[in-house]
Amino acid sequence: MSEAIIRAAKIRLMIFDVDGILTDGSLHFGADGETLKTFNVLDGQGIRLLQNAGIATAIISARQSPIVARRAADLGITYVRQGIHDKKTAFLHLLQELNIPADECGFIGDDVIDLPVLTRVGFAASVPNGHAEVRQRVHHVTTASGGKGAAREVCDFILRAQNKYDSVLAEYLA
Repeated sequence: MSEAIIRAAKIRLMIFDVDGILTDGSLHFGADGETLKTFNVLDGQGIRLLQNAGIATAIISARQSPIVARRAADLGITYVRQGIHDKKTAFLHLLQELNIPADECGFIGDDVIDLPVLTRVGFAASVPNGHAEVRQRVHHVTTASGGKGAAREVCDFILRAQNKYDSVLAEYLA
């Protein structure tokens, strides 16, 4: 059994970065200056499956966006920290709020701003198009790119590591 599987088996809280993870990292601006983002529905379903398995979910993002708040609400992600450049402090406050130790948390990020959290969690993941310094320091690199199913891949990985995958799919197979 790989170290990544062993680490993922302990996760009670999975935290997601947004730009480059839940999106492909592109920023599209509308005529009125609003930022547009594209989210992957497979990622959203993966997050819901984690929640159905009793794993809490959160977002910590450096950018502030009403679109992210809307997507998080649609997915039932209660813990959303946006406009946070000091992700480590946001992470530590979240641990305290939820009374969960760092080794029972996972985080998926793609750039150096994510390193203060990635180096503290029990299960750290990134994407193949993430920064090289990040990919070198995580426990798992997805095959899918950010915004293209990477978050779903991590969700499925965690569910399989915890032997919960079949049970969360059972309602769809009945």
